[in-house]
Amino acid sequence: MSVKTDTEVIIGGKVFTLSGYESEEYLQKVASYINNKLSEYNKVESFRRQPQDTQNVLMQLNLADDYFKAKKQISLLEEEIQSKEKELYNLKHELIASQIKLENMEKNIKGLQTEVNDSARKIVRLETELKKQQ
Repeated sequence: MSVKTDTEVIIGGKVFTLSGYESEEYLQKVASYINNKLSEYNKVESFRRQPQDTQNVLMQLNLADDYFKAKKQISLLEEEIQSKEKELYNLKHELIASQIKLENMEKNIKGLQTEVNDSARKIVRLETELKKQQ
C-alpha cells in the first residue's frame, strides 16, 4: 500500500494542506488546475461581481462539467479502441485465412509442377520409343 502524503498547496492565494495516497507532484498538479480555473474565471467581470458562495457553486459546476466531458471523451475513446480491436481481430483472421489459402495453392502448384515434369518425362520417353521404332 502507498504511503500517505501530506503537502502544502496554494489555492486562490490561501495555503491548504492536502493529504492523500497520491504523490506530492500529483497533489500540486490538482492545486495548479484549480488555480488556473480560478484565474480564468476571475478575468470575467460578471463572475467577479457574484457573491463568493455563487462563485464557488459556479466553479464547482464548471469542474463537474470538465469531469463529465472528460468522462464522455474517455468513453468515446474506449469505444473507438474496441472498434479498432475488433477490426484488428477480423484482419488477423482474414490474414490467417489468406495464408492458409496461399499454402494450399502453393501445394497445388507443386503438385501440378510434378505432374508437368512427369508428363514431360513421359513425352521424352515416348518420343525416344517412337524414334527407335522408326
